[in-house]
Amino acid sequence: MPQKRRTPQKSRPRRDYLVERLRISVDALEHVVGGLGTSLLALTALVWLLMVAAASLLGVGLLLAPTVPRVTRAVADRERARLTRWGPAVIGPPPLPPAVRDALRDPAVRRELAWLAGHGTAGFLLGAIGITLPIYAVENGTFPLWYRALDPDQGGPGMIWWRIDGLADALGVWLIGVGFAAVVIGLGPAIARLQALPGRRLLGPAGDVDLSRRVAELTATRAAALDAHAAELRRIERSLHDGTQNRLVALTVLVGAARRAADRNPDAVADILDRAQEAGEQALAELRAVVRGILPPVLDDRGLAGALAGLAGTCAVPCRLEVDVPGRCAVSVEATAYFVVAEALTNLVKHSGAVSAAVTVRRDGDRLRLRISDDGTGGADEDGGTGLRGIRRRVEAYDGRFVMVSPPGGPTTMDVELPCGS
Repeated sequence: MPQKRRTPQKSRPRRDYLVERLRISVDALEHVVGGLGTSLLALTALVWLLMVAAASLLGVGLLLAPTVPRVTRAVADRERARLTRWGPAVIGPPPLPPAVRDALRDPAVRRELAWLAGHGTAGFLLGAIGITLPIYAVENGTFPLWYRALDPDQGGPGMIWWRIDGLADALGVWLIGVGFAAVVIGLGPAIARLQALPGRRLLGPAGDVDLSRRVAELTATRAAALDAHAAELRRIERSLHDGTQNRLVALTVLVGAARRAADRNPDAVADILDRAQEAGEQALAELRAVVRGILPPVLDDRGLAGALAGLAGTCAVPCRLEVDVPGRCAVSVEATAYFVVAEALTNLVKHSGAVSAAVTVRRDGDRLRLRISDDGTGGADEDGGTGLRGIRRRVEAYDGRFVMVSPPGGPTTMDVELPCGS
């Protein structure tokens, strides 16, 4: 019998690796573009600072001196917001002192001024390099398609100054474009990290302040964890009291009725026992549902990917699932991720009016990142019900991060990050 050809398994990890590297490079390019925007603001603020300093030497810039710390703080806050969107939150310092002298003596303002000088110069240079490289890669990589539109004496795109006589020379330019693309894929993430490094080092609070804020955050998350634990116990108690306990009481009553009917009306015993069996099966089913709510057994049997595939497959709204989580995370982290996806899909089926949804789960170092999105009507509000508040409470109890964007008219996007170890 003819045998079916199988796709080589060795090519799949290589392809997955290239796709992942490309995704990381595109993500890094977004970071670099955002960093270039804040570096332009920093460069403008730096020029303004120098102009005010020069004018102050003549005595006419003293009136403008109060604007320096305010402008610096405004630009630094933009960078803090950018860095927070792409990674761990960068917590800003307390409000500026009202007096200019006190503001300039503030260690946080001095750190911001140092960041302003570095990001407005080196950050701008890194941003320009990070954007120029992919532009050169696209120009040179597509040059064989349009080289005939140029005069051969004009050379090629970008830094290609020599004469292009034909397709062979155009293919040489294409090889240079491939080299630029390799540099972008290899060095793009490093450029993004280097551009963000001064902001993460200088714009966060000082060590003692950061420690006190961290203690406050841990206190809040501990309280949230206790609240989530108490809410979970109340949910289990209600489920057992309102469901399983009533079924067991009914079972006991029916068994007693069958015992009494055995002497008085033997013909009714079979019917009563059938009802008792039905009550016992219902109690068992409800008890299994409570157990699954505590820790879904499907996580142990099929892992996180298989468990989420089950949720996506049974969702009333067509749901596209993408899971890239090598290995296993802690049981509590997987249970939290399962709960988040289950609750989010339940909410969007009930309230969003969406016709499609997407769930993406991937592991990025020591963080498990989840994104649940839909094309519904939007306008989701945490104050409108307990579902979203429960998700936030459960995520923050594990020192995670929960961000939801749901403008009126949609779409709705929910981003969740959970620490899962290295």
